[in-house]
Parts: sequence; structure tokens; C-alpha cells
Amino acid sequence: MVLERVMHVEDDESIRAVAEIALTDVAGFELLSCDSGQRALAQVEAFAPQLILLDVMMPQMDGLQTLAGLRQLPSMAQVPVVFMTAKIQQAEKQQYLDAGAIAVIDKPFDPMLLGDTLHGLYQQYLEQQ
Repeated sequence: MVLERVMHVEDDESIRAVAEIALTDVAGFELLSCDSGQRALAQVEAFAPQLILLDVMMPQMDGLQTLAGLRQLPSMAQVPVVFMTAKIQQAEKQQYLDAGAIAVIDKPFDPMLLGDTLHGLYQQYLEQQ
């Protein structure tokens, strides 16, 4: 199965814009970009992403809270989630993995490689299922 549909949740408009170019123009994904965890939860089921790229640090509802909300939706219980954060201490990275993420990507990220990175993580996820 090929990764085609990605939801990206990021409150920072400039990061969202760079990721949108990286994921649509460079990688060719169909993308739903959300600026908050609340918006992601409201739109995720209609979009039905194959993978969710989720910022950790967001106001009101952070990445871990958003992940918990996603996991309460039956259709999202098994969708792989990749966290993206500038705050990357090993203990925190382990916390995100323990919460159910399949990987953690550092910010800043290379926009030219982001799509390939997500393809690789998605294939690893499928192979482990």
C-alpha cells in the first residue's frame, strides 16, 4: 500500500506553509492541513488520512492531547501518527513513542526530504503490522 493521504496538524503558519509545499508539491500527497488539534479532530474522519503528522507544542490542545482524542475515534485508532517537534530530548521522544507515535521528526526539518521520510516510516509501520 502506498502512502497518499496525510493530515498535518501545526499551529505555526510558516511551518504549515513549508510543510504543505513539501508534502503536496514535492511529495505529491493529498494533504489536509489543520492549525489546531480541535480542527484536526473535527475534520479527520471525513478526510480519512493514512498517516497523521502532528506538532507537539500547540495552544489549547497539545499534540499528546490531540493524539488521545484521535485514538478515541474508532476509525483513527490504528492510523499511524508521527510527531514533529523542536523540543527533542530523548526522554520526551520516548514519551511520544510510548503514547503511540511511530516516530518523532526533529524541527527544523528538510522540506525536500519530508515526503520520503514519511513514505519510509509508513512502509516500516505496515511491515510491523
